Amino acid sequence: MTYENLLLAVRDGVAVVTLNRPEKRNALNFQTIGDIFDCFQQLSGKEEVRVVILTGSGEKAFAAGADINELARMEATEGRARSQKGNQVLSLIENLGKPTIAAVNGAALGGGCELAMACTLRIAAEHARFAQPEVKLGIIPGYGGTQRLPRLVGPTKAMEMLLTGDPVDAPEALRIGLVNRVVRAGELLSAADSMAKKIMANGPLAVRWTMEAVQRGQGMPLAEGLSLEAELFGKCCATEDRREGTQAFLEKRPPKFKGK
Repeated sequence: MTYENLLLAVRDGVAVVTLNRPEKRNALNFQTIGDIFDCFQQLSGKEEVRVVILTGSGEKAFAAGADINELARMEATEGRARSQKGNQVLSLIENLGKPTIAAVNGAALGGGCELAMACTLRIAAEHARFAQPEVKLGIIPGYGGTQRLPRLVGPTKAMEMLLTGDPVDAPEALRIGLVNRVVRAGELLSAADSMAKKIMANGPLAVRWTMEAVQRGQGMPLAEGLSLEAELFGKCCATEDRREGTQAFLEKRPPKFKGK
């Protein structure tokens, strides 16, 4: 698979998707959004890919939001369609059925921050910054920022970030729960790969159904969420992976999961 504004590499069960417009700080223009959608659709059907790492090219930006030249020409109908398409793409990433790790190598602004938030986990380089600065342009976030940010950091901090448009640095992003880890820039991809390998050592079905329980359960009352968890726990108990995992534990050996 080749794309105009993405690079893709797959090795040992891990796909690394790199936003590749460094001269534009990896801004998310129409072409890039389309490339991301097509790429993740393809990856969703590849059983050999267990984890996806998403990062940006260069050292300055993960993704510096929307392409302002395109944004400046939008009227209401086109703006609504652009937002709907962006949400379709980010929802695909969020519900891919396999973990996605955003390796945030620099500024994640506007749509870039929204893209990172759609991933399952986030690791940031120590110089990374996060912001939803749309109000400074007279607009609001259009790729889920008003919805995912409060769910990740709580409504109080999210409202501050959304209404001021001010950025937070990597240590603050870690403190408020926007990212999982902060590492040195030179260690970013190795840290993401290490996390991917740790996830891949676990039962594939258990990983998938854990993600489903959390993602679907967030929109349910507690009682419904607990019922969903019990249903998925029961499905786990009927798998070969459950038998292998428990037997390996009792025999004090590493498990050999098959995803069955």
